Amino acid sequence: MRERGRERDKEREREKSTEKERERGRERETERERDKEIERERERERERERERERERQTERQRDRETERERDTERETERETERQRDR
Repeated sequence: MRERGRERDKEREREKSTEKERERGRERETERERDKEIERERERERERERERERERQTERQRDRETERERDTERETERETERQRDR
């Protein structure tokens, strides 16, 4: 009788141990998934920042072109004034 009781106790302990191991495995998997999602979000943020930087560069380029056009117009006006003064 006692022997069977001890066997059942041992079996229950093995089952508990196995269930604890499964639970730890699930927790590790959940953590890995969470880490992957965090990394994906970081990558999305890096991509958004790259896009913002491209937009800033485009805006700076437009500003430079606009300034060159203004410079050209001013120079043309000065040249026209010089021609009139002659």
